[in-house]
Amino acid sequence: MTSFCSSEAQLSHLKMYSFMGGGLFCAIVGNILLVVSTATDYWMQYRLSGNYAHQGLWRYCMSNKCYMQTDSMAYWNATRAFMILSGMSCFAGIITGIMSFAHFSSFDRFNHSFAAGIMFFVSTFFVLLGMAIYTGVTVNFLGRRFGDWRFSWSYILGWVAMLMTFFAGIFYICAYRMCECRRGTSPR
Repeated sequence: MTSFCSSEAQLSHLKMYSFMGGGLFCAIVGNILLVVSTATDYWMQYRLSGNYAHQGLWRYCMSNKCYMQTDSMAYWNATRAFMILSGMSCFAGIITGIMSFAHFSSFDRFNHSFAAGIMFFVSTFFVLLGMAIYTGVTVNFLGRRFGDWRFSWSYILGWVAMLMTFFAGIFYICAYRMCECRRGTSPR
C-alpha cells in the first residue's frame, strides 16, 4: 500500500511539474514575442503616394527611411503603455514561476504557482487592451485614411503573445490546483 501511495504522489508531482514547465515555456515565448512586437516597426503596412510604407508603435518608415513617431496620439501612447505593462507583468510571472519550482516561500499560505498564473492573466489582459485599442483606431481611423493597407507581422506577434501568456496562466493555475488537491488528500 505504501508503494502505491508513493508512486501516486510521484505521478502527481510529475503532472504538476509538467504543467509548470509548459506554463514557463509559454510564458518565455510570450514575453519574447511581446518585446519583439512592441519594439518593431511592422504593425501596419500601406501605400502612400505610390510608395510602400510601414509603421510601428515608435517609428514609421517610408522610402527606406525611418522617422520617430513625434505625434503624441493617445491611442499610440495607450498601446505602448499596455504593451510595456504586459511585458513587465509577464516577466514578473516568469520569475515567480521559476521560484515555484523550488517551492521557495517565506509564507506558508503563499503559493508561487497561483501568483505566477495571476501575473500571466494580468499580462494577457494588458496585451488584450493594447491590441484592442490599436485595432479599433486603425480600422476606424487609419484604415479609412489609407486605401491600400494591412496589418503586418509585428501586430500579429502581439496577438500570438496574448495567446501564449493566456496559456501560461492556464498551465500555472492547473499546477496550483494539483498542488491544492495533493494538500487536501495528505494526512495532517
